[in-house]
Amino acid sequence: MTTPLEIAVLVGSLRKEALSRKTALALAKLAPASLKLKIVEIGALPLYDQDLDVAPPASWVAFRIAVKAAKGVLFVTPEYNRSVPAPLKNAIDVGSRPYGQSAWSGKPGGVVSISPGALGGFGANHHLRQSLVFLDVPVMQQPEAYLGGVGTWFDEAGELKDDAARAFLQKFIDAYARWVEQHV
Repeated sequence: MTTPLEIAVLVGSLRKEALSRKTALALAKLAPASLKLKIVEIGALPLYDQDLDVAPPASWVAFRIAVKAAKGVLFVTPEYNRSVPAPLKNAIDVGSRPYGQSAWSGKPGGVVSISPGALGGFGANHHLRQSLVFLDVPVMQQPEAYLGGVGTWFDEAGELKDDAARAFLQKFIDAYARWVEQHV
């Protein structure tokens, strides 16, 4: 058996019990043996400031190394004000710098947007995709993952209890595995 390809997972919400984190963990459990999903934490990253690139903070260096080492990137995010949460945008900026040394370039990407409401984070999903095009991240197009009603998917322990959600997430992560294999 070959070694699984490590995928950097960025969770857009910092909240400990975030639905996006629960969804990311569910995807990790459903991932085929060819992938190993690993959440790369973004909460401790100082705001991007180009002046700091002269002597970047240790958290920036560690984050950039983790993303560069990954064979792909998967974003699981809620929607804040029709966009991505500020910590996720900051992480994208930190990983894209210094100019010409982006950690994102060429990494096969996937986007999952979630919401307890009906729209499933449509705005965040598309806003994120705009940034990823510029960063040379080939993002999987199908199946799209705008996940609404996520608040009812998990039990008290954070385990996925919704069978229809499990089936969709399985379809998504299997397609993403094929996407990664086509691009590595």
